[in-house]
Amino acid sequence: MPNMKVVDMAGKEVGTIELSETVFGADVNSSVLHTAVKVYLANQRQGTQSTLTRTEVSGGGKKPWKQKGTGRARQGSTRAPQWTHGGVALGPKPRSYRMTVNKKEKRLALFGALSAKVAGNEMVVVDNIAATSYKTKAMVEMLTALGAQKKALIVLPSVDPMVVKSCANIPGVKTTVHNAVNVYDVLNCDTLIVAKGAVEKIEEVYAK
Repeated sequence: MPNMKVVDMAGKEVGTIELSETVFGADVNSSVLHTAVKVYLANQRQGTQSTLTRTEVSGGGKKPWKQKGTGRARQGSTRAPQWTHGGVALGPKPRSYRMTVNKKEKRLALFGALSAKVAGNEMVVVDNIAATSYKTKAMVEMLTALGAQKKALIVLPSVDPMVVKSCANIPGVKTTVHNAVNVYDVLNCDTLIVAKGAVEKIEEVYAK
């Protein structure tokens, strides 16, 4: 089982933790990770784009000229697609981009993403992540002490409004809780910062 040191918010080592081999020492399957990321991004799309067809644009009720005898092409409406201000032919309409992935594959992808962070020394376990007030400065100091200067994902054991709001103004930093961790966020961050309590809860749920 992989072991990791546990640090405090100042970056000082305060102990070690033994990680579950099932969750944090799994094989990394790039194909499964790709599928999980693709499904996640597809499900973020709202699919609310909509164009107006010839039946939805205003006007066009009168036939522009008579059917025969003018020498011009026959026209029934000035709102046909070939006319200026006409409707759009075959344009996008509201739709769902939702995709699904089975539970087993989803778990395998999450294990692979977490294991990749551990193997790449991109995961930090913090003894306790807390804030005494709504201060961005305290969170910036923690990130600096932990060496998380770029994108960071902070995983908490439970929702802490002070920590969440204190991190909200920091570019590239995202907070989440242990039961809402997803593969995309884990892979997209440069440093994965996990509270010790969140590690224990993740293992309690998945390491069975």
